[in-house]
Amino acid sequence: MSENTDLIVGIHDLPRRPGTMKQLAREVDAPADLGVEMIRVPAGSPVQLELTLESAGEGVLVRGTAEAQLEGECVRCLGPIAYSDTFDVEELYFYAGRDAEEDSNFIEDDEIDLEPALREGIVLNLPINPICKPECLGLCQVCGFDLNEDPAHAHEATTDGRWAALRGLDLA
Repeated sequence: MSENTDLIVGIHDLPRRPGTMKQLAREVDAPADLGVEMIRVPAGSPVQLELTLESAGEGVLVRGTAEAQLEGECVRCLGPIAYSDTFDVEELYFYAGRDAEEDSNFIEDDEIDLEPALREGIVLNLPINPICKPECLGLCQVCGFDLNEDPAHAHEATTDGRWAALRGLDLA
């Protein structure tokens, strides 16, 4: 079970009749390590959950959205990125004793741990190569200057000294 008790939901009041639903709107603190190398949800930041818990034959289907603030670095210019995004969350939690895959989520003591569903819904949908803006020019390959600050930034063309002898040849 999750260490974040806000992510534990009791379902004792959800009848085991397929189709029975329960609405859940809750703000929770983001668990640690909710992201990838270049972009993440800061640990402890608020995540707004809007979920429907639906009793299914073999368990409880959790569906809805999670809205979270993201922070990271642009892969082109290494500048900071910060924006809010909404992610779809959908996970089936099996009743104990049901046949399921080894990595499935199970209901324990009439409680559902939403952390695995939250991780899957957010982390799997984060951009692998986040950029600060579509027109980001990135960094100069020679000196690392941020080309967004001065798109006309340039360097004199350098010639490898090993080719210097060829400059004097008349190839016309």
